Parts: sequence; C-alpha cells; structure tokens
Amino acid sequence: MDKKREIKSPNILFAIADDASHMGAYGHKFVKTPYFDRVATEGILFNNAFTTNPKCAPSRASILTGKHTWQLEEACTHFCVFPNKYKLYPDLLEEVGYHVGFTGKGWDPGDWKRNGLKRNPAGNDYSDIKLTPIDNTNICNVDYYENFKVFMSERKEDQPFYFWYGSKEPHRPYIQGEGSRLDTTLDEVDVPSYMPNEEVVKSDFLDYASEINYFDEQLGKMLDYLQEIGEYDNTLIIVTSDNGAPFPRIKGQMYEQDFNLPLAMCWKEAVKGGRVVDDLVSFIDFMPTFLEIAGIPIDEDLPGKSLMDILESNKEGIISQERKQVYMGRERHDLGREDDKGYPVRCIRTDKFLYVRNFEPKRWPVGNPETNFPNCDNSPTKSRILANQHDPDDYYFNMCFGKRPMEELYNIQEDVECIHNLSAQGDYQHIKEELWNNLKNELKETNDPRIFGNGDIFDTYEYVNEANCKHSWKKYIESQ
Repeated sequence: MDKKREIKSPNILFAIADDASHMGAYGHKFVKTPYFDRVATEGILFNNAFTTNPKCAPSRASILTGKHTWQLEEACTHFCVFPNKYKLYPDLLEEVGYHVGFTGKGWDPGDWKRNGLKRNPAGNDYSDIKLTPIDNTNICNVDYYENFKVFMSERKEDQPFYFWYGSKEPHRPYIQGEGSRLDTTLDEVDVPSYMPNEEVVKSDFLDYASEINYFDEQLGKMLDYLQEIGEYDNTLIIVTSDNGAPFPRIKGQMYEQDFNLPLAMCWKEAVKGGRVVDDLVSFIDFMPTFLEIAGIPIDEDLPGKSLMDILESNKEGIISQERKQVYMGRERHDLGREDDKGYPVRCIRTDKFLYVRNFEPKRWPVGNPETNFPNCDNSPTKSRILANQHDPDDYYFNMCFGKRPMEELYNIQEDVECIHNLSAQGDYQHIKEELWNNLKNELKETNDPRIFGNGDIFDTYEYVNEANCKHSWKKYIESQ
C-alpha cells in the first residue's frame, strides 16, 4: 500500500455498539446518530456488512480471531470458556508497538480467564471511571469517553494506538418509556412487517433508539477529542455493531435484518471519503485489514480478506468482483430446548439471495415454549406477540417464534425482510442447489464439524452461565 507507507502507522478506533441495527445514515429517522453519519460522510458507508454469528460472544470472537465461528470450538457458542489457542489481533498489534485497550464491553459474555488468558481478548481494560447514568434509563455507568482519555494519556509519544470502544448500549433491558424524551415521533419508527405496527412496538423501538443515540454521543466525544489532539486524520475509525436489534426475529436469528449490520469507516489522511460501497464484506475481514495497515503478515488460513482494496479505491458501488458471497452460522446461543441443545444453522448470502440451512428443523429456533423462547430478549414487543402464541394461525407468532423448514431461500433484492421462502418453488431449485454446494464447500474447506457429521460437539461445551440461567431445560424439568 504505497499511499499508507508515506505516513506513520495509523491509529485504530474500533467502535462497536451492542445490538444495534439502525443508524441515521441509512435513512432511519427515529434514531439520531450524527457522529456515525459523520464517519460515513467523511469515509465510506457500507450497505452490505455482515456479522458471522448473530449473538454477542460468538460475533465478537469472530472479529477478534478473523475466523468463522464454527472454526472456534467453544467460542462458537454463547456464555463459553474462551479457548486459549487462537491468535488475537490486539495481541499482534501490541507486539509491533501499538498501545492497546478497550472500554465497556470487550469479548463478552463468557469466561476468558479459565484457559489462562491474562486479559480480555479485546485488550487491556479501561473501564474504571464511572458516571451517573441518565435518570430513568439503564445506561451503563462506565464513562466510555473519560476512560478513553485515560487510555490515551498512557500512550507513549508518537505511539500508534488501537482502542475498542465497546458500548453496552442499546442492549436490553430498557426502562419502558425512556424513549419518550426523544425529539422523535412514533410515526418515524420503521416497524418490520413481521411485528405488529402498534404503539407498544413503536414505543419499544423508541426506547431502543434512545440508547443508540447515547452510543453515538459518546463516539462523538471521542472523535472531537482526536481532532483536538491532532490524531483524527491518521486514525482509521470503524463504527459498527455486533448483531442486530434486540427484537423478535432479529437478534439471534438467521435473517437479513440481523446479520446485515451498520458499518462506516473513515481514515481522513489516506482514504477518499464520501463514498457508499455495496461490496459484500464480513466481520472476518476486520482482522486482515488491521494487520495489513500495521505491516503484520496475514496468515494464509484466515478466511477473510483485507478491506484495503476498498479503502484505497476512489470508487463506490461495487469495488471488487471477488467479493461474491459471505457466510454466517450459529450453534448454541441460550439454553431452553430439550437437553439444552442449540439450533444449528449455516447461511450463504450473495448479492441477490440468502440461503439458510436449518440442520435441526424439528427444534424450536428461538427456544422452547415451555422456557419462554429464551433466545429472544424479553420486551414489550415480545410480550405482545406471545399473547397470541396459542393461535396456530397467528401471523406474528409464526414469523417470530415458529418452527422453520430445513431450507430457506430469499430474494433479498425484493424481500429484505425474508418473508417469502422460495426454497420449494421449482423455478429456484438450481439456485438453491448452487448456493448449498457453495456453502458446503466453504464449510468443508474451513473444517466445520457440522458438515462432517460431528456438529453435536457444540452442545457439549460448557455454558458458564448455567447456574444463573432461569430458562434452561434442566431447570424446567426440575420444576415439574
């Protein structure tokens, strides 16, 4: 990268929200995110950025290792013991001289100490400074901005830094009605067609919006500080989320509106801004990007591809013809099915289609009714939909919580909400077979136990939150 070599090693600010699908730059009027929008305007707004697994811990593990989650053994699951065998890019950056740290939520939830790791996989923890949260909210008491300044004060002169700003917002629970303070109306809320377009749902979305706005405000303080100290222009700024919004059929589920996430990147000194990019990019692409800009060799076994070809380009729209598909998967998220087993899924997304392979279609995808569908966060929206769960014809319940067929196929260009499953239609059989073969090849090349018939191993890994899990199958049986 000739342009990059003319300047000093860039800083990296990686800002990751917790459960956010919506940012203003994408046209969502019910959220106010001027600083995300600023990064997008001064840099690149990505329309097709995908997490690898739609749940906090496995998504973050994939980011930190640059691998598909099915390559990560325990770290493919939620509330796991983090394996101590994978290279983590914060460690590699530190080895070449970067000052490395995080605030708020790093890799989480789970246990990173058990296997001998000396710190959170995201880096050194800067979360000691607290604040008094806004009244009538569940905003986290970690002062992200002040902790960032402490981190910066410990940096040596001219030392490049890598900082993970891990907001705990907009993760639930919310204080019901906290969104009423916003200068936003219910009519501005984008309610997906698979949820009731009612006030209780819209109000729930405004509560969620209130916490996205807070995430953005803290980001803004960091950006202004970097400008103040003269480090803004030589900082690669990445703003994204780990998975989608905490609503039914979004967070934890394998559809477009969960794993297609907001992403904006800018680097004023080296990257032409004002661009909108449509390339299919994955969270496994972050690690090779960071390694490349730091001059660190990229292991050939990393399945992702550096985003530097996009950052260096002056173009928008489609930059690289090689980025033809991305892959996603999940195993056990939260407990709550017979024997506390997971719901294994693998997906491939191309520019037009999403193909979903549900390996255990007889299981409930969001957890069992007996345990209150625990892979969906409790909320007013969830309660509203579950009020009709005993009606076999209820549209919203069936869309959000009902069982699914083994195969699903959606034309995303025409059906972004993934409502119309085309997998059984004759005209689409060749497309379905082509996508399944492509997906199978990727799973084989990356040694996915699921494709080799050993997928049950994912259900054997320890769930470290079991003692506090109110909705496990084990506790349900004990209560009967």
